[in-house]
Parts: sequence; C-alpha cells; structure tokens
Amino acid sequence: MARFTLMAHSERHLVERIGWLRAAVLGANDGIVSTASLIVGVASAAASRSEVLLAGVAGLVAGAMSMAAGEYVSVSSQADTEDADLSRERKELATSPESELQELSSIYQKRGLDKSTADEVAMQLTAKDAIGAHARDELSITHITTARPVQAALTSAATFTAGASLPLLAAWLSPFGPPMIIGVSVASLLFLAMLGAVGARAGGAPVAKATLRVAFWGALAMAITAGIGKLVGTAV
Repeated sequence: MARFTLMAHSERHLVERIGWLRAAVLGANDGIVSTASLIVGVASAAASRSEVLLAGVAGLVAGAMSMAAGEYVSVSSQADTEDADLSRERKELATSPESELQELSSIYQKRGLDKSTADEVAMQLTAKDAIGAHARDELSITHITTARPVQAALTSAATFTAGASLPLLAAWLSPFGPPMIIGVSVASLLFLAMLGAVGARAGGAPVAKATLRVAFWGALAMAITAGIGKLVGTAV
C-alpha cells in the first residue's frame, strides 16, 4: 500500500503584490506622462529653456504631493468603509449569532458544499474567528485587499517622483527647441515601455501587451499636450 506524506506547502502568490504594485505603477506612469507632457507642451509654446525646466520641476513637486494626498484620501475612504462594515458585523454577531451562523452556511452552500458540511464549516470557522470568517467570506475583505492609506500614499509619491525625474533629466540634457521636444518624447516613450514591461513581470501579466498599452497612452497624452502648447504659443 502506497504511503503518502503531507508536507507543508509554502507559496507566494502574485496577487499579494496588488496593493503596492498598483500604486507604484500608477505613480511612475503618471510621473512620466504628466511631466513629459508638461515639458513638451511648454517647449512647444516657444518658452525659454529655463522656463521649461522650471515648469518640469514644479510639475514634479506638485504631482508628487497630489499623488500622495489623492491616494491617501481615496484609500482612507476605502478603509473607512471597511471599518464601518466590520463594526456592523461585530454588532450582528453579538446580537444575532444564530442568524450570522446561518448566513455563513448559506454562503458556503452557494459555493458547492452540502448543508451539513456547510453548517459544520460555518460553526468551526465561527468558533475560531467569527469576524475574520465574515470579513473574508461575506465582505470579501482579506489581508491582500485591506486598504493601507499610508503605504499607498508613500508608494505613489515616491514612484511619481522617480518617474517624473526621467523626462526632466532628458529635458536638462537636451538642447532647447525641437531637439528637446523630440528627445523628451522619445526618452519618455522608452521609459514608459520599460515601466510597462517591469510592471507586467512583477504582476505576472503578458509583457508585450502591457508595454504597448502604456506606451500608446503616453504617446497620445504627449501628442495632445504638444498640440495644445503649439496652438497656445502661436495664439499668444
């Protein structure tokens, strides 16, 4: 008779990175696109080299602060909603434990368990960690999806700054005029393509698709901004 030994299986899933990865990719992408678009737009309006660089630095600082504040506020709103739902669940567990137990059982039955098994699973999970079971199975709140406002804010601000510094560096190294516009645009597209590839690898997504997607929207944003800058510069 064959003998089988059950061994502990440790595995890290890519979805565990979703909290910081989303904020990191968003921040870096926004930093590159917004700063490059700002530089290209101002340069297209025939401003001086110093004005272009000043606009780029201002855009970097303002954008980083905006990203941090925006992420913190939005993710804090998510955290507040989660806390409110968990507070309500605690009250219901205290006042109507039987109803909450049946609620868990019905959830497991809908997932494919028969009633007796679902009842047993619900009772065991409730005995171990009632609020944890309801948070996970009723509210879909887990350690992966839990809102972390500070982490999101710091990640977005840091990656925005890193992303924005790249087109700003390209502008600083390029001579003023059309060469600056071309240099910043080409460099930014390369940076965006690299970001798309790195983000895709980190998240386990197709690299080519992510790279093309990021580069396309970045090119479109810069083209529109450059056109507006040219029109405004000509009109003024």
